Amino acid sequence: MMELVQHILHLPITWLLATLLAYRVALLVHRRAGNSAWLHPVAVATLLLVSLLLLTDVDYATYFEGGAYIHILLGPATVALAVPLYHQLARLKRDWLALLGGALIGSLAAIAIAMTSAAVLGASEATVISMAVKSVTMPIAIGLTEKLGGVVSLTSALVMLTGILGGALTQPLLALMRIRDVHIAGFTLGVVAHGIGTARAIQGGQEMGAFAGLAMGLAGLMTAILLPLGLRLAGFL
Repeated sequence: MMELVQHILHLPITWLLATLLAYRVALLVHRRAGNSAWLHPVAVATLLLVSLLLLTDVDYATYFEGGAYIHILLGPATVALAVPLYHQLARLKRDWLALLGGALIGSLAAIAIAMTSAAVLGASEATVISMAVKSVTMPIAIGLTEKLGGVVSLTSALVMLTGILGGALTQPLLALMRIRDVHIAGFTLGVVAHGIGTARAIQGGQEMGAFAGLAMGLAGLMTAILLPLGLRLAGFL
């Protein structure tokens, strides 16, 4: 009997179904909580899956054999965000320089703060690399981690945590600063909280979601270019 259970736990389809079920439960929790940013479906589903993995003593590599099927869809889903952005072409033509500057400053700040904090705390080279990519969307973060020698499982956790905190804190902070422009709010969410922030922005309307998607893409591109340069300057490459 135990051998059968272990066999089932190591099947990719088991963890694919577990991921879909966890997200379904997380959606219900999110709605019952009044769409609270602190109970984002991704955060709740992650906690459920982590708890299940710990309970069954299954490692991340085994889980990802099933989760990889969902991971593959992240790329097309990210590209699909270009559809609402197309309707904002007039504003893009007018504000393109400011948008590029904002994405550049945000990406530089995220990389510099993460690398400095990790280095000061005495983290290993692999941990520094994993920290440095925490503010970009998951497909790009994992790709950079694999190429540069980071820890994929750590990167995944850090990206999730950054997205959850960024999605929960960005809008209240903007409100305190009396910044209410939906384009600025969306762009900020995309730079700070990548995919989770973009999902949060889409809840605020098509315009906010469009600029969050743009920011997420720009931040990912700039991080992919700037991070290797930063690592070379810091002596990691």
